[in-house]
Amino acid sequence: MALMEAKGGPRPAPGTLNQLFFDAVSKFNRPDALQVKRDGAYRPISHSEVADRVRHAARGLSSLGVRRGDRVAILSENRPEWAIADYACLSVGLTDVPIYPTLPADQVAYMLRDSGAVAVFVSNKMQAEKIREVRSQLPALKTVIGFDDISGLTNMSMAELEKRGSKGETRESIATYREDALTVKPDDLATIIYTSGTTGEPKGVMLTHDNIYSNVEASRKAIPFDGRDTGLSFLPLSHIFERMAGHYLMFATGTSIAYAESIDTVAANMLEVRPTLVLSVPRLYEKMFARILETALTGGFLKKKIFFWARGVAERWANEKLAGREPGALLAQQYAIAQKLVFSKLKARTGGRLRYFVSGGAPLAPDINKFFFAAGLVILEGYGLTETSPVIGVNTPENFRIGTVGKLVDGAEVKIAADGEILTRGPNIMKGYYNKPDATREAIEPDGWFHTGDIGELNDGFLSITDRKKDLIVTAGGKKVAPQPLENKVKTNKYVAQAVMIGDKRKFPSMLIVPNFDQLERWAAKRNIIWTDRAQLLRMPTIQAKIEKEVNKELEGTAHFEMPKRIGLLEHDFSIETGELTPTQKVKRKAIDKHYKALIDSLYEEAERSGFTDQHAIA
Repeated sequence: MALMEAKGGPRPAPGTLNQLFFDAVSKFNRPDALQVKRDGAYRPISHSEVADRVRHAARGLSSLGVRRGDRVAILSENRPEWAIADYACLSVGLTDVPIYPTLPADQVAYMLRDSGAVAVFVSNKMQAEKIREVRSQLPALKTVIGFDDISGLTNMSMAELEKRGSKGETRESIATYREDALTVKPDDLATIIYTSGTTGEPKGVMLTHDNIYSNVEASRKAIPFDGRDTGLSFLPLSHIFERMAGHYLMFATGTSIAYAESIDTVAANMLEVRPTLVLSVPRLYEKMFARILETALTGGFLKKKIFFWARGVAERWANEKLAGREPGALLAQQYAIAQKLVFSKLKARTGGRLRYFVSGGAPLAPDINKFFFAAGLVILEGYGLTETSPVIGVNTPENFRIGTVGKLVDGAEVKIAADGEILTRGPNIMKGYYNKPDATREAIEPDGWFHTGDIGELNDGFLSITDRKKDLIVTAGGKKVAPQPLENKVKTNKYVAQAVMIGDKRKFPSMLIVPNFDQLERWAAKRNIIWTDRAQLLRMPTIQAKIEKEVNKELEGTAHFEMPKRIGLLEHDFSIETGELTPTQKVKRKAIDKHYKALIDSLYEEAERSGFTDQHAIA
């Protein structure tokens, strides 16, 4: 039985991504449809050049004997060739399979084998080496195409593929290519996206043209674009958030897409590109927030005093605006001074033209969202999954409420089940999991309702996410603890870089903390604490007590049974390379439990030895 239900606006008319592509090329024809940094500067690529290269690559693929419905993989970092390869595949009716470039060869092999990919685009020598390593395991794979010229490891380069497709081209053949591309149907399979797998084996999510097209149409109506925007693309295009919003949506709205050189150069590339829109996962905003606080705290007495005065003023201003009131004259004047003295510098670091940040992929801590709003940098938080193409709901300038993921987009329906799980239905819901009919039946009910696995609630049409159903910690006493809101609170502390709650089926919850070592070591040095390495530092009772105090401070007011009773300190941050984070920076809880089992067990053994009892925890 559903406890709460909501609907977005009317369902968008069905369409295809090919239709979207051709419409954008003819409507906008910008000289900088795409931008890429080469030889130290960003170079523009026009809509007409993109269209020509897509057509040539598409005809080149057809000449290789691939047929409609065949699967072709893309193993690459974000770059113009990724977009060109994608549109080329779609325009000749192929289903493409994006693969994270950070994955090791064995995981790449699983996805290529499961999808039966007949060809794969690779960006560079490192990715080509992965294919060479596993090629004998891939009987369906016929062709490897390199975006770079990687002789000896590929069958041909992208340039050679495009040259092959341009041969014998006539006005008639161009018209025929377009006509054929537009015969692709809304229900045809566009892509198979493998979930990053926070648990278990990756599943191939089958998304049709209309699944994604309908989400583009709904999202462009929700967020205002004016055809003159510039976006910075740095989240992996293999992920549906960047694929739909940073790729198709940007292209459909005439937004210039500039590719960051890498995730590590985002700050520098922002200053060069000066984007008006930036999409990211919460980790970017968490790091920006931590860096801002660190700069303020290490800038001397006067600088620190000005920053915290400005933050206090901005907080009061934000409270008025978020309550729907206009700040009074004195507060407005103070806020203008705060903007000039402090927050204008923060805006300058984004390039000075930013209209909106957009956040997705994981919950954003409300305190961090409010800080940016108060500073005059609005983060529009949204929600969705790979299986929902992805957007179900998103905050907009007109409907904005911190702590929620906004109202539902057009075509989306949501109901909250009796156990709190969010169920959703609409044109954006996947066709199913590739080669996994049982998993598909488990996820999608006969009447179309998809089980998201997230716990949430609806208030005044705004959807809030409280946690992942599978992440809920149920203590030995039966108490349910939602870890993500608690983790997000703790991560706002300047001494904390990462936080993960543990304690499922244990007597009480505990927390693993990766300290912000810049702040912690500075604090220790001021107190004349001497250490030789970080492992030694973390073993010191004084340091343990300091972090426990900071965690308890952030969680003040939390229910007693939710409070972590033990804190474990970790020497290294989580990473994609160690398998502890997904490519979109989400924590893999099973990997954390496995990697740090000895430390976790010791926390509970220590509690047993010390005679720890907690009637609230085990009641």
